[in-house]
Amino acid sequence: MNWWNISEAQIVFTRFRKPNKIWLRIFRYGLSLLLIVSLSLTLLNYLFPLRLNISFSPVITAADGSVINAFLSRDDKWRMKLEADEINPVLEKAILLKEDKYFYYHPGVNPVALGRAFVKNITQSKTTSGASTITMQVARLLYPKERTYTHKLLEILRALQLEWYYSKAEILHLYLNLVPFGGNIEGVKAASVLYFQQSPKQLSLAQAVTLSVIPNKPSSLRIGVRNEQIVAFRNKWLRHFKQHNAFPVKEIDDALVEPLVATRLEAPRVAPHFAYRLFRKNRSQATIKTNLNRNIQEKVEQLTYNYMQQLHYKNIQNASVIIINNQTHAVEAYLGSADFTDVTHSGQVDGVRAIRSPGSTLKPLLYATAFDRGLLTPKTIITDVPVDYAGYRPENYYGNYSGNITIEQALATSLNIPAVKILDQLGVPTFVQRLQQAEFSQVKKTGNQLGLSLILGGCDVTLEELTTLFSAFANGGKYSSLRWQQQDTLAVQKQLISPAAAYMVNQILTQLQRPDLPHNAQNSMHLPKIAWKTGTSYGRRDAWSIGYNKKYTVGVWVGNFSGEGVPELNGTDSATPLLFSIFNTIDYNSPESWFQKPPGLSYRQVCAASGLPQNIFCPDKVTDAFMPGISATQKCEHLKLIPVSEDEQFAYCTSCLPNHNYQQKYYPNLAPELLTFYQNEHIPYQKIPVHNPACSRIFQDFAPIITSPTAEMEYLLERTENQQLMLHCNAHNEVKQVYWYINDKFLQATAANAKIFFQPTQAGKYKISCTDDQGRNSNSFFWVKFID
Repeated sequence: MNWWNISEAQIVFTRFRKPNKIWLRIFRYGLSLLLIVSLSLTLLNYLFPLRLNISFSPVITAADGSVINAFLSRDDKWRMKLEADEINPVLEKAILLKEDKYFYYHPGVNPVALGRAFVKNITQSKTTSGASTITMQVARLLYPKERTYTHKLLEILRALQLEWYYSKAEILHLYLNLVPFGGNIEGVKAASVLYFQQSPKQLSLAQAVTLSVIPNKPSSLRIGVRNEQIVAFRNKWLRHFKQHNAFPVKEIDDALVEPLVATRLEAPRVAPHFAYRLFRKNRSQATIKTNLNRNIQEKVEQLTYNYMQQLHYKNIQNASVIIINNQTHAVEAYLGSADFTDVTHSGQVDGVRAIRSPGSTLKPLLYATAFDRGLLTPKTIITDVPVDYAGYRPENYYGNYSGNITIEQALATSLNIPAVKILDQLGVPTFVQRLQQAEFSQVKKTGNQLGLSLILGGCDVTLEELTTLFSAFANGGKYSSLRWQQQDTLAVQKQLISPAAAYMVNQILTQLQRPDLPHNAQNSMHLPKIAWKTGTSYGRRDAWSIGYNKKYTVGVWVGNFSGEGVPELNGTDSATPLLFSIFNTIDYNSPESWFQKPPGLSYRQVCAASGLPQNIFCPDKVTDAFMPGISATQKCEHLKLIPVSEDEQFAYCTSCLPNHNYQQKYYPNLAPELLTFYQNEHIPYQKIPVHNPACSRIFQDFAPIITSPTAEMEYLLERTENQQLMLHCNAHNEVKQVYWYINDKFLQATAANAKIFFQPTQAGKYKISCTDDQGRNSNSFFWVKFID
């Protein structure tokens, strides 16, 4: 077939058939190449999976986000994790403009820059440019290797992997966390904190550009060593940014003249005990966000350090403080010791968690519990006289006795004997259970071993536990667990005591007429409006003062971590002045209103002599708080009506009451131990006349109470010393004479409440009997053993 016979359509088809085959072949080759590359990348991704195993430096932050403490990472780097809200937009822009202005447009690799760098390196026979994008730099920081073409290919692979798995924002975040700044400092947060002592988001333009240029030469551009060279390099880039209108001209001009006075400093060491505690508990967290109020913490640290300088000359070396926000239950200040660096006096011991004797600090909880049980009200009268509980004879702090005293006075003046009496009346197991509900850890372990001495410090507590307990009084009796970190919830919430009982205790502990007011503080203009309680442990080893208002509860402990007692140490003068200083510093003239009377609390008129609802013979009345339906309602019995002869020489009972020639008269209804106290102290009191001697009735009630020797006790006596034992009893008001018997043999007749002595002659069990002039009898048994 001749060509001239071919149609026009055939000519067009012939003309374009060959080029179409070429394009189809190119398409097929391209598709195959893309498939091969994709399969290769998939295989490489499978064989070499991307793993981010970044070890960050655990960082402790305060409530405002500032770093208060930090620890080296597992690989001994200062690599502090940058939080999303800490990224400084100025720093981000400077880094992008300087390192990778096409960061948001390439897939992790900039092919144009790679080609340009390859040609430049070949023509100059040396590596002058790496053309690394930010993504490639992240890949190199994650997998550091020697710079070779092979490793560059691996770097490209890793960059593509990063772009596949992470967003651009996440990759930039990784870069900011990993970029080196010389030595063992990595990441912009560590650099900001260690060089500029501030958060990255607070950096100025000059500081931001400074941090953007250092990673180019982290070994030679060392802040604090080469500051002049760094400023020159910084200003070069600032002028470059000015030419390209990257930032406002005024800000760049200010940045150009801003001096660089930074130097490398140690990581912050605020609240070291607090930081170590949270670090040990949360080692896996890169950032431990706490509720610590940095401003309050630093003030407390300075106040306590200065205060302890005044006590060192008394050989008092240590102090601890914890502050709880009553409204949020957050720990806002935590001072384990006054000086963490004081190795001589064990400054690294955490006194907030140290196990100590509480002294009298548990008394408010005891009284509140008794209020809730209806045993007491603030105006109830209790006797403060010597007592003996099977050999346990508590004494008041100053060794004196008050006789009759109100409950509120007993608590405000922190008397020991009334507290022991109330604990005995309430029952030790009941109070132990209340302490266990308040999360006292040592009491949970040893509760069944505790006795009446518990209320005077005979158990183990920590400052943290005591302060958390007192915070419950500030919250209407509701106990809540503490919030250490910002994400913490109130894991434990329980109504430990009623709001009414808490309010009564609050009112008592706010009184200023009390012995635990520091000396010279009575007339001070700077007494804070707080409720507080002091305590001093046996041997003067621990001084406590814990106070609260509506906003804060502050716990203070002062003493020696060595356990050494100091004669001058006490809660009043050693711990309370610091407590007052702290309140006046952190919450002076607090606008918070004081505690308000809660529902469930009312007021009533009671007899001043007993604190019980008044009877017909009660002339003096006072107003008392009480809980309707709970508080006792029995009438006052501080007087009793006695039939006596007209000359008041004899008293009559129903068996011997004459038909006439007698009168009814009120006499004080005094407890036997109070009578003994009055007699021993020569305090006059109105005595009931002796019972009619002609009466033949033998009374069964109100028998003498043998107080010595102690029942069921074993006495060890030295035979050669001729030691004697004392006999003593508490007899009823109308008793004039008692009769003593040893092993049923008459020994001696004495005046009621008098003390006599006898000398045991042989070892073994002894029976002591005491009979009063009404015929009432009591027996007691004890044992004697001789030491030759």
